[in-house]
This record gives sequence, C-alpha cells and structure tokens, in this order.
Amino acid sequence: MKIINGFVVIGCDHGYGNTKTANHCFKTGVLRYDTKPTFAAYLLTFRNHYYLIGEGHKEFLADKTADDDFYILTLAAVACELESAGLTEANVYLAVGLPLTWTAAQKTEFAAYLSRDEDVRFTYRKTDYHIHIVGVKVYPQGYAAVAPIKSQMTGVNLVADIGNGTMNVLYIVGGRPQSGKMFTEKFGTYQCTLAVREAFMRQTRRELNDAIIDEVFRTGTANIKASDLAIVRAAATEYVAEIFRRLREHGYDEDTMMLYITGGGGCLVKHFYRFDTERVKFIDDICAAAKGYEYMAELQIKAGQE
Repeated sequence: MKIINGFVVIGCDHGYGNTKTANHCFKTGVLRYDTKPTFAAYLLTFRNHYYLIGEGHKEFLADKTADDDFYILTLAAVACELESAGLTEANVYLAVGLPLTWTAAQKTEFAAYLSRDEDVRFTYRKTDYHIHIVGVKVYPQGYAAVAPIKSQMTGVNLVADIGNGTMNVLYIVGGRPQSGKMFTEKFGTYQCTLAVREAFMRQTRRELNDAIIDEVFRTGTANIKASDLAIVRAAATEYVAEIFRRLREHGYDEDTMMLYITGGGGCLVKHFYRFDTERVKFIDDICAAAKGYEYMAELQIKAGQE
C-alpha cells in the first residue's frame, strides 16, 4: 500500500489460487450465504449478504467480471491493507492486473467492474470499512513482477509468470518489454493438480487431498508413502517439462537468454526441473505482482496520468 496525493494506492493480484496484496496473501475462494454462517473468522458482510473469504476453490474463468467473486475478494484485499495501516476509511486507488494478451481487450471492462460503486461500505472480520474508489488502473500480469528491476535486465530476457490459472510469457530486450512477443496460455499450476489427481486415481484407485499435492509442489516432498509420493513427483515432472517445451515453442533458448520465473509455478520448476542456476532466476516474493502494480501506478500518478 502506498499513500500518494491523498490516495491510498492498493495493488491487488487476482490469482485463481491466491489473492495477493503488497503485504497479504489469502486463498482465492468465496462462499456466499444469506444468513450468518457458523464459522465466521474471515467473514465479509456486504449489502445484507455474508461471504466467507478463502473458502472453496475459484474455477478458472477467462472473464473475471462474469460473477461477483473477484469484486468481493477485492474488498477483502483492501480491508487487509487498511487494517495493517490502522485505517477504516480511505480514498482508494486500485492497481490490478490481467493476463498479458488479455489486458488490452478486457482492461476497460475490468476497471468498470471494480469501480462500479464509488462509495462502498462493508464489514470484514468484525471491522467496518468505508472506502471511496477514486480510480482503477489495469496492468499486464507477468511484467508487473519484474517492472521495478527491468532496467537491470540487459540482453534478451524471457519472463514466465506461472500462476494457478494461466502462464504468461513476455520478452524483455535491453530492459524494454516487447509488445509483439507476449503470450498467454491456460497452463497454470492447476493443470498440474488435475494431472496429479488423475494419475493418482488411475494408479491407486484412491483420491489424494489437494493439501498434500500443494505441499509436494511447494517443498518437493510430503509425509506420505514413498510409492504415493513417486506418483505425484512423476506427474509434476511431466508438467514442468511441458512448460519448458512450450517456452521453447515461443523461442526460448537457454544458452542465449535469461529466464525469469515468477508466480507459484516457480516452486515446481525448482523441485522438478534441472536448470542452469546462472541463467534461470526466480522472483520468489508471492506478492511481487501486487507490489509491481503499485510501483507502476505510482509512476503514473506522479506523472499526472491518473
């Protein structure tokens, strides 16, 4: 969160796995209730409806304005940042993102979706908030995570943002992003989760809890039978090999280019692929994109481009 010209600038990275701000991360999930639910630690109340934040799994939708979920998640994200700053009321300037090749076509609609209510009152975790949405800027995913360091990226660089729903690929040459060399594919880490589920069921006739799958993705291992772990690792290894096959299809050459990997898929690459540590760099901060959105918004606001 940044305070600029009286605005509270809040970057929000609307992932399909996690929703991130500069200082917070929570699971992208929303369950709506018409009456107050029993367990309400992460309850958001808005217009006489109750929303449990972080519950359930958000299915992949190419159009993030198709339902109210990402709007509600944005309110929760704003509340998290305001709570950290000791605020309950603010003029909020949202800095958000969309997949690289979707930004141009969808940014106007997404900005209108997030700013549809200029004056918003809601309650989150028993605290009342009153915010005024004074602006929304939409930036390209993937690029945001490296925008603050792009001046250090000499030569030919490939940025791979591997999220839960999509993989975004962007060339940066001599510190400048190449608008004609960017790609978005529906090949995020959730595709790997589905592959693990299918392989595990096929080979064992049992189901594997997603929490265990996530643990293997993050750490490379889990406290399960060696034979079960081998199934998960084999599927993950195959998924990561496919990532690099697709990168090569987009022109990636590991001998002449630097590869920057951001997003949750970076853990999979670390654990399930052999790479040159001198030529593959990881943006490990899960909040890097949200911070990048704030960085770009700050530049625009200070340049008088609100």
